[in-house]
Amino acid sequence: MTSPSEHGTGPGGPAEPEPRVLCDARALADAPPVPGGVLWKLAESGRQLDANVVRLAPGTGVAPHREPDLDVLLFVVAGDGVLGAGTGDEPRQLTEGAAVWLPHGSTRSLTAGPDGLAYLTVHRRRPGMRIRPRDGA
Repeated sequence: MTSPSEHGTGPGGPAEPEPRVLCDARALADAPPVPGGVLWKLAESGRQLDANVVRLAPGTGVAPHREPDLDVLLFVVAGDGVLGAGTGDEPRQLTEGAAVWLPHGSTRSLTAGPDGLAYLTVHRRRPGMRIRPRDGA
């Protein structure tokens, strides 16, 4: 069971949202890669953003793909790698501390360097499926 404060309500009605630290991205970056690569994701109810900390094993990557709808901010937490950026552009080296804007409509790929690549992505929340109880259930 969850407490009312987890859903933004309290005994006197809606509670004011409070800022809080959600994870230590540097500590997560030291963890070994996991299947799928996602070490952490923002899962707070009522959020307007999606965010993930991802770790790619050395030499692995994200295949070229185009994101038609969302701008994405990518921040390199640890390691290094290469950003492939669409048609004919030279690959761009990524190192720890790099902040990258991936505009909607752009094609991109990522390849981790010899020490792997850990990064944070943030973008507007994608509307998703919601499972709701049936009427009368």
